[in-house]
Amino acid sequence: QVQLVESGGGLVQPGGSLRLSCVVSGSIFSIDRMGWYRQAPGKQRELVAGIFSDGSTNYAGSVKGRFTISRDFHKNTVYLQMNSLKPEDTAVYYCNKIGGSAWSWGQGTQVTVSS
Repeated sequence: QVQLVESGGGLVQPGGSLRLSCVVSGSIFSIDRMGWYRQAPGKQRELVAGIFSDGSTNYAGSVKGRFTISRDFHKNTVYLQMNSLKPEDTAVYYCNKIGGSAWSWGQGTQVTVSS
């Protein structure tokens, strides 16, 4: 059973930056697509960034140009660099596969953007 452990969240002022990490207990080398999701209070979980086996990436319109997803195969880790954070980015952030049967969700990491 693959386990996902997200970290790196916190409280940050608008305009600030955070770097999230997601450690996967198994190898991510063969995973076609990995993504970062977020869930704000009272809202459905949404996909905000994805990275594909060829290294290409895509982003939700709301974060494009501000967030960057990357991965380290040796560390089985997926990252999300978040810059120019806005209050509307406040949410619990999770990582998981994109498409197919999702792994069991991790506990997520809380990101709060507030002055």
